[in-house]
Amino acid sequence: KLQDRVPPFDSAISMQIIEQNIGQSISEAFTDFEETPLASASLAQVHVAKLFSGEEVAIKVIRPGVEKTIKRDLEVMFLIASLVEKFWEEGKRLRPIEIVHDYESTILSELNLELEASNTVRLRDKWLHSNKLYVPEVYLEYSSRNVMVMERIYGVMASDIETMKANNVNLKKLAYLGVEIFFTQVFEDNFFHADMHPGNVFVDISDPDN
Repeated sequence: KLQDRVPPFDSAISMQIIEQNIGQSISEAFTDFEETPLASASLAQVHVAKLFSGEEVAIKVIRPGVEKTIKRDLEVMFLIASLVEKFWEEGKRLRPIEIVHDYESTILSELNLELEASNTVRLRDKWLHSNKLYVPEVYLEYSSRNVMVMERIYGVMASDIETMKANNVNLKKLAYLGVEIFFTQVFEDNFFHADMHPGNVFVDISDPDN
């Protein structure tokens, strides 16, 4: 439920964050800006709009105050980890404090959309001509630590099996393709998408070859 169905935060706040980060008003940067979020997840929510050049875009905005909430939760995790290490005989062997440190590094880096934008550009470059995986274009001139603007793409959520069956998608072929894409990223490229849940993966059912 945290993938893309978390209650959204106030759109007025979202618009304010966007304007502060891109240095322009919404009306100066975009046309047809939709105030109602397209999706809302645990760390960010997404609005859709159009650039004046005509491209449809998705605008990802970090939730205000989420870093403070995460750091408060991390304090609790570190406390529990220290108690586990101190009072449980297996605690030191499992190194729970190190595990929480590792998680801290990972979760805080997810709040930096500049890093995500850079990683997305790199992933797109690797797969652009593969005809297997399409990664949306990122508009770096509109992106910052708290806002990322990328090409809007369409497709069926990877968990929507009924729609894919209704459109005669070859699910066996799709499964093989998913494994091939992930294994190629991990074992050949050593650079992989680490959050491949259905909220982040869409299937293009318009492909005549399915």
